[in-house]
Amino acid sequence: MRTARNLAVIATLIFAAQFPAACVFAETTRGPKPQTVADKYVLRPAGVSAATWVGGLEAPWSLVFLPDGRALVSERPGRIRMIRNGKLLAASVAEVKSALGGEGGLMGLAVHPQFPKKSFFYAMHTYRGSSGRANRVIRLRLTGEKAVFDRVILDNIPGARNHNGGRIAFGPDGLLYIGTGERFEREIAQDPKSLGGKILRVTADGAIPPGNPFAGSPVYSLGHRNIQGLAWHPSTKELFISEHGPSGEVGVGAHDEVNVIRAGGNYGWPRAIGAPSLKGYIDPIVAWPETSTPPSGATFWRGDLYIATLRSRALIRIRLDRSEGKWRATAIERWFVDGRGEAVYGRLRDAVVGPDGALYVLTNNRDGRGNPRRGDDRILRITANTKPR
Repeated sequence: MRTARNLAVIATLIFAAQFPAACVFAETTRGPKPQTVADKYVLRPAGVSAATWVGGLEAPWSLVFLPDGRALVSERPGRIRMIRNGKLLAASVAEVKSALGGEGGLMGLAVHPQFPKKSFFYAMHTYRGSSGRANRVIRLRLTGEKAVFDRVILDNIPGARNHNGGRIAFGPDGLLYIGTGERFEREIAQDPKSLGGKILRVTADGAIPPGNPFAGSPVYSLGHRNIQGLAWHPSTKELFISEHGPSGEVGVGAHDEVNVIRAGGNYGWPRAIGAPSLKGYIDPIVAWPETSTPPSGATFWRGDLYIATLRSRALIRIRLDRSEGKWRATAIERWFVDGRGEAVYGRLRDAVVGPDGALYVLTNNRDGRGNPRRGDDRILRITANTKPR
């Protein structure tokens, strides 16, 4: 019978054969999970109702709402679609030439904080450049139901078939935050000169804000593997992120994380996974060492943090408490799965609160890794039958 250690060794050998350049690394210290609560599986959560809002999408990645109630959704092949009055318009708002394959393509969207006075929105996508795949953030100008390219906001973000990051969002400070991946070259996550494995922060025009922690650099935090979710706490305005843990390249898998971000903070990858309390690195507030979760889009809804997840096919609800300046998880629920393989909706990519106060969740069963169901991919609209706590 194979032991967990033997399985880890096998996973490492398979990974090394596929990605030999990624397997030159310093030792990784493995720590325990920081939370003391166990995940609870809730196949059909009480007190909420979920229904399809829009269907017939192809691998949607990001959903954003405009101030007038319309919404934009990105599809990974490169299309940006508009939803008006709950209906998906047939024609694309814009098409962005993107390098498909693996985890690349058209990914995150963000709306200018002064929209419609400044009628811009932003998109992050993978493209093929002279030196191979890379990622960039572009700005588009929206007029009616069509958008045109305006400018490149940030270019030459490391890209590959996998680990492109891709989530972008404006923070409460009016600045644009960009989550990136380390394209399976994990040492670049520790290199402050590289834009891979980082959270980046720029102005709405692409300039470096004077308050960034590294002078003249868009780097805001480092030591990340593959960031997929950005969410600001509604009261404290602190930034919470979700990111993917290893998939065998350091001898173990899982260890997906939720982190609270400090400007200039180093979050450990690939030096640390879990919560080993190593000097110079910041531990996550939640880690899943036993369960491969791959978390994606995140948002706060009704006081709790919600995270769409991929392989585990759950919408995760995390109840949080802050005492003595530190956050801790007091309850973790995995919605729409039963822990034995049954999942109501399949892979989930993004979670967004709409202007009506409902929670909108994107499925991702047509991304090449899921099992499409009738009507997929879709956007779910989740409403609560109780008052928020």
